[in-house]
Amino acid sequence: MPESAAAPSSAKAVTACVLLIGDEILSGRTRDSNLAYIAAHLNKIGVQVREARVIPDIEETIVAAVNEVRARYDYVFTTGGIGPTHDDITADAIAKAFGVGIGYHPEAVKILDDHYKATGGEFTKARMRMARLPEGATMIDNPLSKAPGFQIGNVFVMAGVPMVMQVMLDSLTDRLEGGASMQSRTVTGQIGEGTIAEKLGDLQARHPEVGIGSYPYYRGKTFGTSIVMRATDSKALDIVAGEVAALMREFGVEPAMGDPA
Repeated sequence: MPESAAAPSSAKAVTACVLLIGDEILSGRTRDSNLAYIAAHLNKIGVQVREARVIPDIEETIVAAVNEVRARYDYVFTTGGIGPTHDDITADAIAKAFGVGIGYHPEAVKILDDHYKATGGEFTKARMRMARLPEGATMIDNPLSKAPGFQIGNVFVMAGVPMVMQVMLDSLTDRLEGGASMQSRTVTGQIGEGTIAEKLGDLQARHPEVGIGSYPYYRGKTFGTSIVMRATDSKALDIVAGEVAALMREFGVEPAMGDPA
């Protein structure tokens, strides 16, 4: 893990976008679990996910989305569409986005050839597709199923299968330069969010450096509101959390730190 993973709160923000590629996600056939894992993993090393999109297996859509977000964020992470079938078009689309060719990567070919020899599988023409990388790309190691992901520029292309994506993300982490990690505090009370909404808005205006979110909850006949604060500055978070707690007490409600029990 890079030294910047322990960066102080004064470090600059390092931002990322996640592109989840696949018709199966948009159709509801596959339920995505990759975004939550990626966001949590990156936040630990000081990379803040600022945007996520689910896009179809359409080349022009992938090209346009990649070119848009790679110019806007420090890093882009994609999942899906790098398997052996005809609809796995992510590698070709990424090559087109960067304006480069695509071909068989000798090291990737050897890794897959050795893998199928060792496992008794046939290294078919379809499976050979997984050894194709855009020109100038570097491989992302895949200790699990061997078919590599790749990095080109600030774009990291990973598998859609969660277990495979996770080992790929682990293997590329040392390439990332982190910044300030996002932290959070939660204050919960048995109070309706509409009751404190106006004063909560005033509190947000006084502390623009801290993001304040209001989330109602229901537990049988009991209801209340959790106020979640997010920022890179722990001292600012503690101050705002204290003010939120004091605000609840103004309304006769005793606050609790953390999520509702």
